[in-house]
Amino acid sequence: MFYEVCIYEAKPTKESEIEELMKEVAEFYRAQEGVIEVNYIKRTHRQKDFEAVKNGELPVRLTRVTDKITYVLYWKLKDAQSHANLCKPALERFYKRWTHCLLTMPKIILGESVVEEQ
Repeated sequence: MFYEVCIYEAKPTKESEIEELMKEVAEFYRAQEGVIEVNYIKRTHRQKDFEAVKNGELPVRLTRVTDKITYVLYWKLKDAQSHANLCKPALERFYKRWTHCLLTMPKIILGESVVEEQ
């Protein structure tokens, strides 16, 4: 398995636009050969503190409006070649719209599984 995790910092004024774009991109990816799973996550909670974690308390819902919205892409593929095959057409199709919504370039982590799936 091959994975990509991207962390995006989006402009708050582009929230609905980027979430619609994420739906479109996810649909595009899921239709491609070699793609196993595509998930976009919006940061909506935080831990209160480590003591709360140790006590099993629920995370705290974010309520304050900030200068950015954080999203994460979790993308699982068959192999690195599948990833390479999809990057060019995805960039050609979506790059301009992505950059219009983002504050900075995404942080991208690529890699293979350390623990085998069951």
